[in-house]
Amino acid sequence: MIKRLFKWAGLTLLVILGLAGGLIAHEWHAEKPWFFRAYLDRTPIRIAFQRPETLTSLGFLESLGINGHNAELNDAHPDRTTELFDVLREYRAGLDQYADDTLDANQLMSKQVARYLLDILVEAEAYRYHFYPANQMFGIQSAFPSFMEAQHQVRSIEDAEHYLARMEKLQRKYKQQLLDLIIREQRGIIPPRFVIERVLKQMQDFVDTPAEDNILYSSLAEKLDEVENLTRDERNQLLLRAQGLIDNQVYPAYGLFIDYFTELLPKAGTDDGYWRLPEGDKVYALALKLFTTTDYTAEEIHQLGLTEVDRIQADMMGLFDTLGVDTSKGFIAASNAFSSDPAFYYKDSDAGRAQILEDYQTILDEIDVGLGSAFNIRPKAGMEVVRIPLFKEETSPGAYYQQPSLDGSRPGRFFANLFDIKATPTFGMRTLAYHEGIPGHHFQVAIAMELEGMPLIRRFAMFSAYSEGWALYAEQLAWELGFQQHTEDNIGRLVAELFRAVRLVVDTGIHHKRWNREEAIDYMLINTGMAESDVTSEIERYIVMPGQATSYKIGMMKILELRQKARDALGDRFDLARFHDAVLKNGPLPLDLLEQIIDQYIAADIGSL
Repeated sequence: MIKRLFKWAGLTLLVILGLAGGLIAHEWHAEKPWFFRAYLDRTPIRIAFQRPETLTSLGFLESLGINGHNAELNDAHPDRTTELFDVLREYRAGLDQYADDTLDANQLMSKQVARYLLDILVEAEAYRYHFYPANQMFGIQSAFPSFMEAQHQVRSIEDAEHYLARMEKLQRKYKQQLLDLIIREQRGIIPPRFVIERVLKQMQDFVDTPAEDNILYSSLAEKLDEVENLTRDERNQLLLRAQGLIDNQVYPAYGLFIDYFTELLPKAGTDDGYWRLPEGDKVYALALKLFTTTDYTAEEIHQLGLTEVDRIQADMMGLFDTLGVDTSKGFIAASNAFSSDPAFYYKDSDAGRAQILEDYQTILDEIDVGLGSAFNIRPKAGMEVVRIPLFKEETSPGAYYQQPSLDGSRPGRFFANLFDIKATPTFGMRTLAYHEGIPGHHFQVAIAMELEGMPLIRRFAMFSAYSEGWALYAEQLAWELGFQQHTEDNIGRLVAELFRAVRLVVDTGIHHKRWNREEAIDYMLINTGMAESDVTSEIERYIVMPGQATSYKIGMMKILELRQKARDALGDRFDLARFHDAVLKNGPLPLDLLEQIIDQYIAADIGSL
């Protein structure tokens, strides 16, 4: 009897596994899967599995014992981009197989998000070459060492072997990317002269560094220190191989780019806006739509920026008065008088920089435990503060956030730029920490990644107005919740908001009103009080990232508008944590779809009376 029971159970299990296997095969290969979620997820999964660097960044296969992808680099041939757009068009067309009336509310929202994103991406195919892959901010020339330092984990000798294998394959990838650059050159899409000059300097400094001082070597050395049971001889042999690969593979790979851009430099001009490129006005309009997820015109955004600049400066002047700062000579004089106090700055030393990182962590730990009833949902992933790698610090932004891995092995990271000690005044540190960390990017990004039952396209979609809008909203929220009690810290918050308002003006000024680089620098100088070196770096960022800088203020204003809408509708029933639930628990969204979510939350709350 027992034997027959086990036999029956075994046969039943085989039948179940067979049916499950057949279902999985159908859902993976069928033109129209039975489950809408399966349709939404399978294309992003296929795309990710064709990109080993993406798999490393996501960090979930390693926990399953799968790690061969960590020895590979992405295939960067232009044909792969063509194939990607073919896949995206097919993916978009397939959405229409699922009628709206057959989907529940969450599925319908997923369909709307996918449709919105894919429509823009498919439209962008005609302008796929209208950006500069090599640029001073985030270009292909700095991507590899940054990726290896921040993303490639080394916990074993095998991981180290994969690290070395990737260095061996860099020349192949750079040769493929050169093909892409040449296509741009043939189409008249050449970066402004200053961009090429910055890129060339960055690369030349990189290859002039002795191999044992290169970040690829030093990063591997640090990671090997954490590998258990690694002998001294094994460590030395791995580092010796790394040194040889840097000299004989990595540096020659960079030489390909250096030679190309040296020859390209005489062809570059000094006009900076996208208007100078073929169909540049259309491309800029599409960029604004992509980054703001609105239909605002460049002129509307420009005028909105001018209005906000006036408002925020007036608020700051009032605070200067309360601190006894002389405001009789105008905003810039008052701002300079305030920020010139030496008490706001750390010592320009290694110890001073170490103290900045420690103080950032203290600020984040404080707010993490003090948010109280403002949030019902928190990310499981931890967060740490680290310095931007030295090799790219000079041309990097003041800070940025890096998402955690899916398997929890790597926390979220707030990268702080410590190149210029004067760029980190104490009165601005809280605001920056709240923006990049808690409750800003870390809450929004990590919570989205951890959402259960949500299709991948909603967990990982990049809607800049939503994500950057949330981070800027987080700055004001922290102030409202009492975490910036000192007037100086509140001025720091307004400095950051003014900075984002000025961005509306200068981004549209450069790419719509045809301001040159110097005009944009002058406007930002006389309206922010920032150091000229910082202003120059920012303007040069907007030149190579048209439209992106407008997303912060547009997104923040929309979230505040929706919060007020909920307050007005719910009155005493309004609950801040439930509002934040509605914003965060649905993943990144275009702003009009975010408004739909908030309307549903309001209606549900009213309906529960």
